[in-house]
Amino acid sequence: MELNKYIDHTLLSPTATPDDIKQLCVEAKKYNFYAVCVNGCYVPLAKSKLENSDVKLAAVVGFPLGATSPEAKVREAEIAVEHGADEIDMVMNAGFLKGDWPNALRQEIEEIKHAIGDKVLKVILEICNLNDDEIRIACWAAKEAGADFVKTSTGFGSGGATEHAVKIMIEEVGDTMQIKASGGIRDAETAKKYIKLGVNRIGTSSGIAIVSDKKDN
Repeated sequence: MELNKYIDHTLLSPTATPDDIKQLCVEAKKYNFYAVCVNGCYVPLAKSKLENSDVKLAAVVGFPLGATSPEAKVREAEIAVEHGADEIDMVMNAGFLKGDWPNALRQEIEEIKHAIGDKVLKVILEICNLNDDEIRIACWAAKEAGADFVKTSTGFGSGGATEHAVKIMIEEVGDTMQIKASGGIRDAETAKKYIKLGVNRIGTSSGIAIVSDKKDN
């Protein structure tokens, strides 16, 4: 199992500096990770540092709460793609879901997917805020909207990925979408557990520890 090709090497801290992002890209190229994942302000920098490599560039949108306007999310996604992002990790609006506005939730995702065209769209559910039925509805909305992935967590909520939630997500999307597990995945054993469940991508700031098979405390 080539763990490195499952990993989105991630740095989303609000205090991340340009030098931190440069280092992230150096590491991603060294370990041949699948992608790096950064905040929107660093997309141009990361793109320049990943030039002539196979490492993809993902940018977050509506991060970390998901409660900005749909119009703002669409434009944020467009700007990220204009600056070189290959993938967009958007935080869905949990308030729309909990307020029984599933069609508004679906429409927001659909508009972002339309705006970015053939670029990959991952929908972050933030599962720590959802019950099982809400996870199912969120997966339905993402699938109906044409998104490419459903993703467990931002890493900034009260909890991260869980086996229970991932199993529900797999049940709901089957082979129609891919799944990204993120939040609290810090070692090879945990990463392998999710991959064996059927996860296609791992979002983590501990990628080096994972591929080195070392605990990251």
